[in-house]
Amino acid sequence: MATKVLVPLLGEGVEEVTVSKWLKHEGDSVKKLEPLVEVNTDKVDTEIPAPASGIVLKIEMQEGQPARVGATLAVIGEAGEKAESTKSTGAPEAVKPPQQAGELQKKTTGVSQSKAGGDAPMTVVASTRPSGEVGFISPVVARLAAEKGIDLGRVPGTGLNGRITKNDVLKFAESGAGTPAGARMMQPAPVLSGDQLIKHTLIRKQIAEHMLRSRDTSPHVLTVMEADMSRVAAHRNTNKTAFNKDGINLTYTAYFIKAIVSALKAFPLTNSSWTDEGVLVHKDINLGVAVSLGDEGLIVPVIKGANNLSLQEIARAVNDLGNRARTKKLQPEEVKGGTFTLTNHGTAGSLFAMPIINQPQCGIFGTGVLQKRVVAVTDADGYDSVAIRPMVYLSFVFDHRILDGASADAFLGKVKEVLEGWS
Repeated sequence: MATKVLVPLLGEGVEEVTVSKWLKHEGDSVKKLEPLVEVNTDKVDTEIPAPASGIVLKIEMQEGQPARVGATLAVIGEAGEKAESTKSTGAPEAVKPPQQAGELQKKTTGVSQSKAGGDAPMTVVASTRPSGEVGFISPVVARLAAEKGIDLGRVPGTGLNGRITKNDVLKFAESGAGTPAGARMMQPAPVLSGDQLIKHTLIRKQIAEHMLRSRDTSPHVLTVMEADMSRVAAHRNTNKTAFNKDGINLTYTAYFIKAIVSALKAFPLTNSSWTDEGVLVHKDINLGVAVSLGDEGLIVPVIKGANNLSLQEIARAVNDLGNRARTKKLQPEEVKGGTFTLTNHGTAGSLFAMPIINQPQCGIFGTGVLQKRVVAVTDADGYDSVAIRPMVYLSFVFDHRILDGASADAFLGKVKEVLEGWS
């Protein structure tokens, strides 16, 4: 008897996935629990194992196609068995995730969960939901909205729980309300002899759509300060050997996170999101850390409850999430729920930058390369002198709807104070 391969429930709030890559094709034999297909949600690729042994009789969902939780991806049966089309829309509660040596349900040690905020690349505020909640937007819907210059925050959603569907976008575009005044027209790029077209990957499209939506959603303002990292460097040199014995690589990122958490506690309005009714201040600090995937783009795993973690616990979480991000072993829920984001662009030698806010968060923090520079210092007796110090530029891009220059600088100044006064 034929067995359906269904889209499993891969995490809280995951209603839809996109088929990334079929590892088996129609007519191939497959063993039970052998990886069958890769699916993507929020830039996280997850392998779905075969629920039974047999022959792949029919593939219902092609690569690049969105599929709801509970929908039929493929049919497995015996050789010669006829497989009729069994496509279904599915429902979030229709199927539980398959167990494959615990891989699909693996959690990060020391990381708690929270529903506050969000940093998933395919989320927007849905107009038919209560303000402040976010709804999942499929790649197809996001791409269609981008092509037509439509702000998805203005589109009424008629799908499950107010979700915005493709038809909702098309109807909104037909109404004439979707084209803002002065909308930019895309001019086709000239194709010259010898040019090479590199096809967009799914992750690259998601990043592009998310960045464009972010700049169109909130007014971005940049402020920059410089911090003396002498005390942090001394603390790290003293403690990194002890951390290594516990299997932890003590990086400067852990110190930046700890300082950011202290500043967010001192200025809680920075740990917030804009809604039509007011500013939603988040109780927990769920700090996203941008991880480069090389040519494939970047991903932002989230350290949940960072406000309750020690420096050692933060360093361990940074190591774990970073390693699993680069080896594509993150779970979908581990890139969701962020309330603030850190991007360490200095690893590539950058001094400072203006990163894009990870919507719907209030701001994003950037750290430049750590450099020894000649600076003027004042000793305890008030005498000035010239010295060489390890310095770093700290950049903070904030949503000007929530913060003004003075409040943003107060937050950034607190981060600088914590780093320079480390003990």
